[in-house]
Amino acid sequence: MIYLDNAATSFPKPEPVYLALDQCARTSLANPGRAGHKMAVAAERTLDDTRHALNQFFGGEAPERWVLTFNCTDGLNLAIKGVIQSGDHVITTDLEHNSISRPLRALEKAGVITVTRVVSDAGYIDPEAIRGALTPKTSLVAMTHAANVLGTVQPIEEIAAIVRGAGALYLVDAAQSAGVVPIDLKRTPIDLLAFPGHKSLYGPTGTGALYVGPRAHPRPWREGGTGGDSSSETQPEAMPFFLEGGTPNVLGCAGLLAGIAWVRERGQDALREHEVALLQRVVDWTEANAGWQVAGRWEPSKHVGALSLIVPEGLSPQELGAILDSSFDIAVRPGLHCAPYIHRRISSFPDGTLRVSPGAFSTEADIDALVSALTEITAGVI
Repeated sequence: MIYLDNAATSFPKPEPVYLALDQCARTSLANPGRAGHKMAVAAERTLDDTRHALNQFFGGEAPERWVLTFNCTDGLNLAIKGVIQSGDHVITTDLEHNSISRPLRALEKAGVITVTRVVSDAGYIDPEAIRGALTPKTSLVAMTHAANVLGTVQPIEEIAAIVRGAGALYLVDAAQSAGVVPIDLKRTPIDLLAFPGHKSLYGPTGTGALYVGPRAHPRPWREGGTGGDSSSETQPEAMPFFLEGGTPNVLGCAGLLAGIAWVRERGQDALREHEVALLQRVVDWTEANAGWQVAGRWEPSKHVGALSLIVPEGLSPQELGAILDSSFDIAVRPGLHCAPYIHRRISSFPDGTLRVSPGAFSTEADIDALVSALTEITAGVI
């Protein structure tokens, strides 16, 4: 299988991740903090080490500000539903994944909040458009760092300063950027940062994190058991347990910890540059073949390893994706990618686009096989 769907989840994982998962499953997969025996202590240490690694990797305030989540959607819901109050105004964008769009739209339809959705230009958000949307009631600006459909990287540093100046909270969805675009929380005033572990941090599925900065005070969304305090009638207020009800994914965190170490060793810039260089070959092929179009503005220096192609008339992304899978053993992602607003914006709704997303282990030969297959499939159609 030629796997070019890394924007959904990275595959394969680095060998140290597989080894860490196996070792944890065989030696220390107990319930952390729920008992005093050696395996429980080892499991708790895995969680602590993961928090420390995340804090160092992103430059956070302290390890206890890292809430371990089950995916990015979980973290975004913890943030959104934890900080919004009735009557608030929230700013978001048309680039968002449903993980941001749906909870905000549900609260808007329920009459709890009002929402302004800032419109992108060829896949990029103008910071001044965010400034112009701010009102005295704006409590939260929630937006993606790198668009999952278009791969375009947003100027979060500039936007963060604008949001902080207005006194609102800034929530960043780093699902497509964490691990390939450096984020320094000491330099960029981000209040809430959510991301999965299973994409460019090369951990397993079922992992992720939410960073809660000192200005943010979310209410708990998940309440239940914690390892350290069983006597309190309500969720213990100490972070991160305040937001971490239930048994955590210790096995997944063992793999995520190994993935973070691997990314640090390889270097985020090098990983992104490798993926973008491969996509440049797709862009070159697209520009040389009539009927094909790159969605959004292609700027390699402001792009991650996800590229959406608008397919020629007479073909559908779903049809192309199925043929690539069944006849050429190539995995890509057709459709709306859980982001309907941007597809409406670029007129690719309802069929969507054909998204290509190489990863660290993808090669030039993989891309050559893809464009050769697309050439063969579309021969005689356009």
